[in-house]
Amino acid sequence: MRTLCASTLIGEFFVIGFAGLVAMQTSELSTVTIWTVSGIAMLLSLLLCGMLTRPGGVQLGWALQAALIASGFVVPTMFFLGAVFAALWWASVHFGRKIDAAKARWSEQSGAADAPAGEPA
Repeated sequence: MRTLCASTLIGEFFVIGFAGLVAMQTSELSTVTIWTVSGIAMLLSLLLCGMLTRPGGVQLGWALQAALIASGFVVPTMFFLGAVFAALWWASVHFGRKIDAAKARWSEQSGAADAPAGEPA
């Protein structure tokens, strides 16, 4: 799960940065405000890559997805891109957990097959 989710978050890092550039040109918000908010979101996306296996990491990822969608009020295209990344986040979490479970089963089965006869696995 970690690899899929981290890949999504790295993609979001770049999209947030590009959205900040667009917001500078199209929004009445000050440049300082835009880059403070964008910078915090970009930093959060990077920090979340390392926090995915910790309690609350995935939930913080969902909060970032909601913020990305809400950024559509400043840059309207972000409504669409935020929804796309929320779908990617869901897929990363959902299928990542399935892959992790399959890896655990495979590891357990191969460990049992490697054990010598007469010894418990």
